[in-house]
Order: sequence, then C-alpha cells, then structure tokens
Amino acid sequence: MRLLVTRPSPDGDELADLLRAQGHEAVLEPLLTIEPVTTPDLDLAGVQALLATSANGVRALAAAEARRDVRLFAVGDATARTAVAEGFRAVESADGDVDDLTRLIAGRLDPAAGALLHAAGTALAGDLGGYLEAAGFTYRRAVLYRARPCEALSSEATRVITDGSLDGVVFFSPRTASSFVTLATVAGVTEACGRLMAFCLSRAVATAVGSIDWSAVEVAERPDQTSLLGRIEAFDQNNDGG
Repeated sequence: MRLLVTRPSPDGDELADLLRAQGHEAVLEPLLTIEPVTTPDLDLAGVQALLATSANGVRALAAAEARRDVRLFAVGDATARTAVAEGFRAVESADGDVDDLTRLIAGRLDPAAGALLHAAGTALAGDLGGYLEAAGFTYRRAVLYRARPCEALSSEATRVITDGSLDGVVFFSPRTASSFVTLATVAGVTEACGRLMAFCLSRAVATAVGSIDWSAVEVAERPDQTSLLGRIEAFDQNNDGG
C-alpha cells in the first residue's frame, strides 16, 4: 500500500522506514512542526520522577536538563526507547495511554516521596495532572516545546490524494487528525479521501477524522506504534496486499 504519514519529524521518518520494511510505500507529510520553548532552568530538587507522554517531550527534556539519574516514566514503548537513547538510566514504560501511565505511577511511587515533573508541550491530550493530583501526588508541568500546525497541504500530498495513487493516511494524534481535516477541506480533497483508508492510533484519533467519509477507518488495538503497524499489516493481508 501507499500511505501518507502525517507524524512530525523525526518520528514520522522512523514510521516511514518501518512501513517500508513491511513492503509499503510511505509519503511524508508532517502536519506539525516541533519547536522548543525557551524556559527557565528546570529545578529537579524534590522531584522523585519525570513523566513523558511523547518522544518530543523526552527530546525537549534532554535538551533542557543534563541530569539523567532521575526515574522517568514513559507513556509508551516508543517514548521509553527515546528516553533510553537520550541517556536516561531508569526508564519504565506504561505501554499504553495516559490512563495506563497513571496506574503505573500509582503502583510504583509514593506521593510522599516527592513531586512529579511532566515534560510536556503547550497542548495536552488527557488530564494526567488531574488524575495524579486526585491520587495525592504533587504534579508539575514543564512546557518545553510547541507543535506548530502546517498552514496547507503540500502540492505532493494534494496530488497523491486526488490522482488515485494513495491507499490510506496514517494518524497518530487527535490534533494531527483535526489539522488534516481542516487542511483537506481547504484544499478541496475531502471527497477524494472517500477512496482512502484512515489508519488511527486510537478511538480519539478516529473521532477527530470522523467528519470525512473514508472508505474505511482502522483503529489500533492498543494506542502504540507497534499495534498500529500490526493493524495496517493485517488490513493489507486481508485485502490481498492492497
């Protein structure tokens, strides 16, 4: 299959390589640009653990803070791998979503042992802070990056959507999915999307693209990259290789 990858770089590049390894063709169309946010020096005094809900948060944290000895809890395996690659020495993965991360933290940590610092962007998915504070933890949020949406679909994306050479679009976040819907509407290609599959990381992502009448909407069994790749592969095999 030929698939449009909407994730920002560098995660979109990694996903494209994995899709190619499965025998698919990937067309890169990052709909968000990740930009660092200038912040005062992070104060890790009294912090018992760091929290990361995206690989972008890990990268921004690594750029802003030299310490690697504080425990780090990651929402999923891809985020955890990024943390290990950045040199963090004690990393645990919730292997899921924000709810899974909350349960992992509650089962591993004592609220009295210190604060939790969330390396986050300007926009959040879910209410991690609210959940943790309700469980008795002291939650701090450090805004370290912003995701700037693109202003228009590229000419290449518009072409492959309309000329029939594309089979589907891959979406990883509700924000990216919503951005695609907006840009596709402006570009006048929503009707052409009716021939395409939407491959979504979660139900929330599928809801965000729901205003487009896709030929099919496939949702990963779990909200992680491995599950979504498996969903794409299963769909391809069930449809005789696309």
